[in-house]
Amino acid sequence: MRTILLLLLLATSALAETTANKLVVLTFDDSVASHATFVAPLLKKHGFGATFFITEGFEFLVDKTHYMTWAQIRGLHDMGFEIGNHTRKHAGVTKQKPEQLQADVEHIENQCAANGIPRPVSFCYPGYASSEAAAKLLASRGYLFARAGGARPYDPAKDNPLLMPQAFDGKPESTLEQFKAAVAQARDGKVAVLTFHGVPDIKHPWVNTDPANFEAYMNHLKQEGCTVIAMRDLQRHLRKD
Repeated sequence: MRTILLLLLLATSALAETTANKLVVLTFDDSVASHATFVAPLLKKHGFGATFFITEGFEFLVDKTHYMTWAQIRGLHDMGFEIGNHTRKHAGVTKQKPEQLQADVEHIENQCAANGIPRPVSFCYPGYASSEAAAKLLASRGYLFARAGGARPYDPAKDNPLLMPQAFDGKPESTLEQFKAAVAQARDGKVAVLTFHGVPDIKHPWVNTDPANFEAYMNHLKQEGCTVIAMRDLQRHLRKD
């Protein structure tokens, strides 16, 4: 009996180790129209999860050619993707008073509720600038995760989940080799959080990702056997030591 129990424990440990390795969180910022028209169908084809961080900043309210409608955002939710909070105005949190940040965060929560979307539990700092004060405000509102900037994997054993770094930030000059290197950091309990904006992003060319390049990135994740999830799903994938 002891031998059987030991074998079961070893098998469980091996499974946990496998789950922890090659764990990737896929995120998309700024409510870009191509999230609904190009990105989401491709992700569904591969069976990947993802978080779409929604803001009503930029020209969201007047330009429905380059930015999603709330109906499209609800469609992403209906497809099984996570809708996260990227604030109403896309203002840097370090330049806002607490009441301003709270109002911007609450606005997206209210818009989600009005469109039949669950209250967000994941947040993305506009412009990547974060602060301890903002993290405390998010915690008080029930947020579990918040992505900032950086260029390293998220280490659940050391990092504040409300000040989460990113391992990759898609840009026009990004290469497949850089993407592979970022994904390879998802090992030893660390998680590769990957950031994209529009695919393509016509209004913000400095963060544009070419669709052909994006397909190559997603093919690499599939070929590597990565577990590709939304940020909210970290709750059930992270090992409890």
